Amino acid sequence: MGFLFRDVAGPSLAPRGSVACVGAFDGVHLGHRALLLRVRERARARGMTPLAVSFEPVPREFFARGTPLPRLASAREKIAHVRAGGVSALLSLRFDAALAAMPAETFVEDVLLRRCGVRELWVGADFRFGHARRGDVALLRELGARLGFGVEVMGDVCADGERVSSSAIRAHLAAGEFDAAAHLLGRRFSIGGHVVRGLQLGRKLGYPTANLRLGRRTSPVAGIFAANVHGVAASPLPAVASLGVRPTVDGGGEPLLESHLFDFDGDLYGRRIEVEFVQKLRDELKFDDLDAMVRQIDRDADEARAILDRRVP
Repeated sequence: MGFLFRDVAGPSLAPRGSVACVGAFDGVHLGHRALLLRVRERARARGMTPLAVSFEPVPREFFARGTPLPRLASAREKIAHVRAGGVSALLSLRFDAALAAMPAETFVEDVLLRRCGVRELWVGADFRFGHARRGDVALLRELGARLGFGVEVMGDVCADGERVSSSAIRAHLAAGEFDAAAHLLGRRFSIGGHVVRGLQLGRKLGYPTANLRLGRRTSPVAGIFAANVHGVAASPLPAVASLGVRPTVDGGGEPLLESHLFDFDGDLYGRRIEVEFVQKLRDELKFDDLDAMVRQIDRDADEARAILDRRVP
């Protein structure tokens, strides 16, 4: 059996029954990982299949109706992190108008019981589901008692005395608190993708960059950063990175993540890399001319080098 499934329709993913969890899993942070571990352990103890159910786009994106909302991970990254959590399958449902209108009881019967074969379900205390978010833990327990599955609530997970949540991580990132975000996320915040060709202006200015397009993803951070780039060498390479709309160059267009890797000269086009954000240096600025911009880039590069050098073990 494969790992990723997208549709409500189809044969049961767990003919012998499953222990399952449901959530948006944005970022797959320490709380999500604890939940996935609990599901895996309970499934092993009961001889059942460990499953996760999630949604793309996440429901808050769908209900925002076109308003960009920051994500901690792309759909691809979320799938990879959930797989690393040890479950056997991920049912990543397309969250659309039909799913949003699905009654809570139908979701339980069609998704959890028929598709997932759930015998034990794990959710967070504030979990809501179904049309108008009418479904909650109390309704799940009522339906479970009638339909033959148990419901368990995962308690809060804390790190350094703070409750772990996607919203708390986004708030730390927006405030430039990258270390605090990493404590809750369980790793440093990063953005990955395949390197694309840009305007080649950076190379002409002495700062060639590896460029990543964000596509439909909205980043919770923007500006200039000290960063580490994974996927180029055996160990991460230090870099200065810019994430924004480049107002000096093209007047503000599609957001682009540009990373200048220190002491590296090579062709990265088409390579998949991951840019790990270490510390914010400043916000994006519009300069009067390219000379002024290069002088600032010189200062940014020096500052990023110094920050990253201090962090080498």
